[in-house]
Amino acid sequence: MPLQTVEPQRLYRQIADQLRALIAKGEFAVGARLSAERDLAKQLGVSRPSVREALIALEVEGWVEVRTGSGVYVLDRSHRAAAPIAPTEWGPLELIRARRVIEGETAAIAAAAGKRKDVDAMTRAIEVMREMADRKVMPLEGDRAFHLAIVTASGNAVLVETVQNFWDSRKGPIFTRLGGYFENVSSWRSAIAEHEAIRDAVAARDAEGARVAMHAHMDKSHQRFSASWRRAKPS
Repeated sequence: MPLQTVEPQRLYRQIADQLRALIAKGEFAVGARLSAERDLAKQLGVSRPSVREALIALEVEGWVEVRTGSGVYVLDRSHRAAAPIAPTEWGPLELIRARRVIEGETAAIAAAAGKRKDVDAMTRAIEVMREMADRKVMPLEGDRAFHLAIVTASGNAVLVETVQNFWDSRKGPIFTRLGGYFENVSSWRSAIAEHEAIRDAVAARDAEGARVAMHAHMDKSHQRFSASWRRAKPS
């Protein structure tokens, strides 16, 4: 039998595979509520964010349903078509942590090497975010423009493409589904204020301040997506 290429699996996929297999074998009956995130994390020896990513992946695939304020329940898949997640998709919470590392440095570089036009581009992006939030539209266009304005100031094409790929990964089904629970006008306005703090540090040519402000923004983004399901929007 020919050998198959071995590829490393993302942690959330390994967790999802275990839970999916248990559901398929009937260990969790249709309609049953799964254990709480913290209990699953303890049993599996992983972090709660990794469990959350796995549960969202299973929800996208139609194996479970997240009921805010109640729990995660097993669905009847007898009449459901499979919708598998691409093996290349990053987990959103892990992605935010990676962005913290890279974009903290690109913000510091922007403060040290950026020009007036770069700060102006950040300001325009923030204005777009605010205008979209006022219309109750998710301000993704302005958000993307802001982070690209920062990395563009570095003049490094590899960093520009890296940050662009990071940001565009949030359009995947897991990130989209998770954002649907926790992103709202209030969270957008908080994010806008965080962007303004980054822009102000860059404009002041304060490299360490820009790094700290970007780290704070990513940490708060992570906290928003890791909040209790009781704080999520009703589905």
